[in-house]
Amino acid sequence: MTITDDAVVYYDPYDLDIAADPWPTFARLREEAPLYHNERYRFWAISRHTDVEKAIANWQTFSNSRSDILELVNSDFDMPKGVMMFEDPPVHTMLRGLMSRVFTPRRMAEIEDQIRRFCVNCLDPHVGSDGFDIVAELASMMPMRVIGMLLGIPESDQIAVRDANDANLRTKPGAPMKVAKADRIADGSIYADYVEWRSRNPSDDLMTALLTMEFDDENGVTRKLDRKEILHYTQVVAGAGNETTGRLIGWLAKVLAEHPDQRRQVYQDRSLLTRTVDETLRFEPTGPHLARYAVKDFQMYGTTVPAGSAILLLVGAANRDPRRYTDPELFDIHRDSISHLAFGKGVHYCLGANLARLEGRVALDELLNRWPEWGIDYDSAVPAPTSTVRGWERLRIVLP
Repeated sequence: MTITDDAVVYYDPYDLDIAADPWPTFARLREEAPLYHNERYRFWAISRHTDVEKAIANWQTFSNSRSDILELVNSDFDMPKGVMMFEDPPVHTMLRGLMSRVFTPRRMAEIEDQIRRFCVNCLDPHVGSDGFDIVAELASMMPMRVIGMLLGIPESDQIAVRDANDANLRTKPGAPMKVAKADRIADGSIYADYVEWRSRNPSDDLMTALLTMEFDDENGVTRKLDRKEILHYTQVVAGAGNETTGRLIGWLAKVLAEHPDQRRQVYQDRSLLTRTVDETLRFEPTGPHLARYAVKDFQMYGTTVPAGSAILLLVGAANRDPRRYTDPELFDIHRDSISHLAFGKGVHYCLGANLARLEGRVALDELLNRWPEWGIDYDSAVPAPTSTVRGWERLRIVLP
């Protein structure tokens, strides 16, 4: 069962009206076109939970070798080698193993107090006010600070680094992201001077760990990362950490404003914080889709999709599939299973998932410490102009 552009249901990841409220379109895709073809933008889309879950785990067919961004998958450029987000096993396994050695539970635990102090400093000035833009004052700032803490980037440089990363992913509203050069997405050149400085001034941070650790590469050679590889790693960590986590904080504020009874439950019982973060990721995932490259033909719903096709795995649609969830259109922090696909699955499961959960949990905890009640100023809310991440550019919360 497939459907094309001229049929009744239409899905376009760049359409602003669909992006503003994708759920009716996602529901129709699941029922009417679980395998959907968009000829204009040259992609196939998969929307049912079971199909998306299997495809995410099946890297042998649905490859990450051309990234997880549709515009890159469809570009004519060769992908840069040695970048984790552009690799499948076995190279991906080696690269991910290195990163897991620096994203340790100890390092995550150590940084929680720093995250909390930053939240306190952001939020305290607004106590007694009638409201503030949570994106400008917290959501766009905190992930940048956290990545800066991990990498050891001085605070004076962090805003410039964040803005440069954001610029790589920004698009004109309603238009695909322009790809002038594929490796620009992950070249990390903005960090070159800092890496050189840190190599002469080691510290207890992720950057120093990347500079000093030894590993056995895919050729069995024991060595350290070269400068280009370190820049790749740094770009991937900084870019992913800034965009997605910032959008999560905005969604937490909006969704809980719209579900005051559940917000009050979390206020009374903070053991619900982590469940609330995960239900928000299911209900409003920051990344509505993941792109993949079909390395071989595959069949689905009676149709053969040819090798070389771009595939969109519609995580947002899968996360609200009634075949998988009871009352999926309801936000419910008490549901039996809050498992979701917002962080992917299998070998490409998001390495920063626990860090994102930590940032979301601490941010919500500190919001509730100051304001058990808040609303949203919808008239001033502005969605973020990006085709890869869904969230808010401006979102003012209104305080009683």
